[in-house]
Amino acid sequence: MNAKVNITNRVGASFPVRRMNFDFDIVPEYWMNGSAGLTHFMTALSALFPAGEKFFIDSVRAVRQHPAIKDNEALQKEISAFIGQEAMHTHEHVSFNASAQKYGHDVDTLDRYTDKVIQTTRKFMAKVGKPVGITQEMVDLTATTALEHFTATIASELLRNPHIQALMTDQTMATMWAWHAIEENEHKAVAYDVFEGVFGRGYKAYALRTGSLTIAMVILFITQSYFLARLLKQDKQLNLKSLKEIYAYAYSPSKGIITGMGKEMLAYFKPGFHPNDLDTVGLLTTWKAKLGF
Repeated sequence: MNAKVNITNRVGASFPVRRMNFDFDIVPEYWMNGSAGLTHFMTALSALFPAGEKFFIDSVRAVRQHPAIKDNEALQKEISAFIGQEAMHTHEHVSFNASAQKYGHDVDTLDRYTDKVIQTTRKFMAKVGKPVGITQEMVDLTATTALEHFTATIASELLRNPHIQALMTDQTMATMWAWHAIEENEHKAVAYDVFEGVFGRGYKAYALRTGSLTIAMVILFITQSYFLARLLKQDKQLNLKSLKEIYAYAYSPSKGIITGMGKEMLAYFKPGFHPNDLDTVGLLTTWKAKLGF
């Protein structure tokens, strides 16, 4: 594995914080099966993470001292580990994005766009919701809860789908995405447990979390698709060949990573849903052994 790994669990949470150090300087330009289309699809996804994961951290931190959860020692330890893992994800994706930037792919601009989309949307939703008692903290935490479900779901699909894994032909990138996927599933319930602890499980909480997921998925799809098209166009790779490869990878009914997420994404709309209802314990055990964690 092309990374130095320092595993810590000093906060006593149920999952550790792994401090990674990938060497992205040796990653080729088109690291995913030599395909510009597939590489840019994943780069467009990676461009969402630095600003997105900072938003997740800020949203959970903003409410961790809420009276309903501040004395919950176990949950506070999980929050600390969640913040640690997300901070490491941000660090490594910033490093990867910088390596893509060196090849002339303008990921820096996409990162700034991501932050602008997040800040504009969260402020707008808080303004719209204010008359019915929806605060900025509620908007931020429900959006984080929804997006954490998305990241955990796409992560588990990546770990389950052999077609996707076979396309990740560069070992550094394959390991980076597998590590990220493992940790997204390890901490998938933290933001949700914070949300339930603060806002409960009533009708209003259900409407908030499901409405947030619907809105977040629309914005995420539009943003990532725009990033992908922009990267392809700048690289003069916006052509039928690239689009066919992207369709087969992401959206084909039989093996697409996005279409494969459908059932688990819809589970979020079930009343009484909890992220741990989607059992990934065995999957994570297998992959942690593969990566030597």
